[in-house]
Formats: sequence, C-alpha cells, structure tokens
Amino acid sequence: MSLFNGDFDNLTDEELAIAKYRCDNSLLYFTRFWYRILRGTKFIVNWHHEDMCNNLDDVSNYTLSFLGISIAPRMSKTELAAVNFIARGISKNPSSNWLYITASDELRSETSTRIRDIVSHPYFKRMYGIELKKDQSAKNLWRTNKGGGLKTATIFGQITGFGAGQMIEHNEELENYLRDFEGCIVMDDINKTDDAENLTANNTKVTRVISNTVLSRKNSADTPIINIQQRAGTEDAQAYFMKLYAGDPKARFMIYPIIKDGESLWPWKMPMEEIKKLEKSPETSHVFQTQYMQNPQPLEGLMFPESEIKRFEKLNDQIEDVPTFAYVDTADDGEDSLSMPIVKIINEKCFLIDVIFTKENLTITEDQIVAKCKELKIDYLFVENNKEGSLFVGNLRKRLPDISISGIRNTTKKTERIWAQSGWIMNNIYFKKEYDSLSEYGKFMKELTGYLKTGKVKHDDAPDSIAGLSKILRNRFYYLFDSE
Repeated sequence: MSLFNGDFDNLTDEELAIAKYRCDNSLLYFTRFWYRILRGTKFIVNWHHEDMCNNLDDVSNYTLSFLGISIAPRMSKTELAAVNFIARGISKNPSSNWLYITASDELRSETSTRIRDIVSHPYFKRMYGIELKKDQSAKNLWRTNKGGGLKTATIFGQITGFGAGQMIEHNEELENYLRDFEGCIVMDDINKTDDAENLTANNTKVTRVISNTVLSRKNSADTPIINIQQRAGTEDAQAYFMKLYAGDPKARFMIYPIIKDGESLWPWKMPMEEIKKLEKSPETSHVFQTQYMQNPQPLEGLMFPESEIKRFEKLNDQIEDVPTFAYVDTADDGEDSLSMPIVKIINEKCFLIDVIFTKENLTITEDQIVAKCKELKIDYLFVENNKEGSLFVGNLRKRLPDISISGIRNTTKKTERIWAQSGWIMNNIYFKKEYDSLSEYGKFMKELTGYLKTGKVKHDDAPDSIAGLSKILRNRFYYLFDSE
C-alpha cells in the first residue's frame, strides 16, 4: 500500500493499473485495497484471512463445489467471503451472476450496499471498464453493463427468479485454462441463533428452504456454494451441509475456533483475557462453545457437558508399559458408527488416547482395528457380540492371537447403560484437550458431549461404547483405580 504515498483520493492511471494487477492476483490484496479506499483505514491482516482467501480461491477455480467456513463473529467472514469475493468476481467476469442469502434483512442490505459501493466506484470503472446499469439502484437486485449481477435475499424472502452462475456451454478440453469464474451462491449466517439453539420451527424451515429452493438456484451443475457462519446450534445450516456433502472430495469445511493451539485466533481483535471471560462466565459459557469455539451444544440436559469433562494435554512419553484397553461397539445399521474408544490407565487415572469412529463396513473396520491394536499395543480388547459380533470376535482372535479378546453381550437398554456409567466417566476418564474437530476423535467427542440425559438423540454410539468400556474397567479392573 506504500506505493500510493497515502494519497488514495487521487490515484493515477498508472497506480490503478498496478493496483488492478495485484487485485487480480490476490483476493486479500483486493480486500485491503478497497477497504482503504472506501473506509480510509487499513484492513488489519491475520493468518486466518490468508487461509480463508486460499480456500476461496479453490472455489473460484472450481476445485471446490462447496466451501463451509465456521468462525466466530467479527472475524471478517462477511468482509472476505461475501463483500470482496463477490466484488472481485464481478471485476474479473462482469457477466457472472451471484446470489447472496442471509437471515437478517439488515445484513442483506448492508452487504449489498458495500458490494455496490465497490462496483460503482469511479476507480472500479477506470480499472475494469465496468459500471452498473443506469436503472439498477435497488439494494436487492442490480446488474452490470456486461450482463452480470447480484441478487440478495433473506432466507425466507424471495429467492426464486434468479440463478447463480451462468448457463453456457463449455469446451471441456479448454475450460481448465480459459474458463472464467461464473459466480456462485453465498450464504451468510442464515440461521438466527435463537432458532437454531432451541430447534424451533424456523430452524427446520431454513433447512427446508435450502433443500427445496436454494440448491435449485444454480445455473450450471458445478456452480459452487459457500456457507459462512458462526455455529448457532446442533442442527444449523452447517450441520445440514456436513451431512449433505459427507465424503464429497470437492466439499471442504474450514473450522476456526476462537482458541487454536492454546492461542487466540486473532489476538489483535480478541485477546485471550477477553476469551477467558466468555468461557468462564455462566451467562456466556454456552455462547462461547457454540458461536466462538464452533462446537454447538444443546441448551440443557447434557449428560457429558463439554465444559465439565476432565482433560489432558500430553502424556509422558514413557507409557508403553501401562495397560491399554479398547472396546468395540459395532454398527447396528448404516446410520450407526462403529465406535472403539482406547484408553491407557496411568497412575490410577484413565486417559482416552485414541478412537476409531467410522461408518465404514466391517470388512474395512476389521483391518482398521487390527492395525490400531498393533500400533498402540493394546492388551485387552472387548467386542460387543450382539448380532454379527460373534463372527467378528472370532476373526479378530485369529488375527490378533497375542491380545486378550472378549465378546460382550449387553442385555440392558442403551440409555440405562449410559446413565449407570455417566458419573464414573465424568470422574475418572480424561479426554484430549486439543484435537481436530473433523478427525474421528473429534467426531466421537462431538457425539459424546452432545448426548442428552433424556436419550432423545439420533446417534449414541460414542456414549454407549465409552459406557461399555467404563463398566468393564470399574468391575473387572477396579484394583487399578482408587477405591470409589
């Protein structure tokens, strides 16, 4: 930015040509340039801005068909992924079509105005030769003089009548080299927090509108979708998209918790002392987990609250000689997960060091279990042998002859088993403090900490498996712990 000597009101054609070159090659530079032009101050850059821009670049080159960004409020998600991503997309392809959707009419209007402020600026016309059509002054729909445009709407507003992307035929042999980005659908906090937290009818309606209307607004099959939001609840839009795009190699979910690796995501904007106040206050602890840590929890009735479970950071390197136990809860059907918590008992404490948590079939998971048992030198393996479990136990015994493997048959209801062991789990099992939320360990923890005391949840494989392991440890290996 020092190139312009501080006189941003009177840039020359040469200076604008240099700015255009840099803007064309960097979304972050484009953001910084127009932020300075329109707001008269610098855009403060943090590492997560660069990371978000890299992922948005993968959308604009069609590497991704879906990008989900979950991040705390006031971390520039709308600035980057909506205002400047759309404005820059129009600068590079003025015939591109964009659809921006949010829950708030105020945010919709503000975002549309800010994009239009860029596209209608005299510098923009001098740099790109693009201007708005003379009759396009509405805040919810405007078009360029090249045929492209932007439609903004609230999630319950008028979304039909406009499509994102372009309906054109491509030369498949050349499109990877010549194809301009044609626009996409950008959704921005389309759940209202109260609706998502309380699972109201409006929260369900949001999902229905996405499924029935938003997904049909693509002008071509590969028109991408971006969803940016602070997590609002366990069944919010991001949760819907995670299920919809599960296993899709062209879908990516970027999760930016406010605390990463023990440090503030953006210390300049939110120092750790402010974050800790949010975390510790009873009034904001739930908001902290949901909107700031991107780890939404039900409002009440949790069996294993995230804020109350015991944690460990790092185990001593010399732990090979301590006993290691694992419990396998095989999946009953295609919607269930095979869950295998693995613990080490060290100095009368129980540490969950790893898990297998997957929906793969038994043929694949058998190989995973064998590999994990060998890798972690598991001493005792317990396997539920309900249904097909008996054959599974026999196969494992053949492949793991040096491990004690026992079949376990449960006769009580899951909810009763989990209730009976919940207190012991909370008092005696330590869970990792840091883990990737998209890893199997992270998915296991999300299901465990989201389990309700009522038992009214869709999936309970994580709490059921840890309860099964806990019962065995406290009944058969009680001598390894302090007396209860």
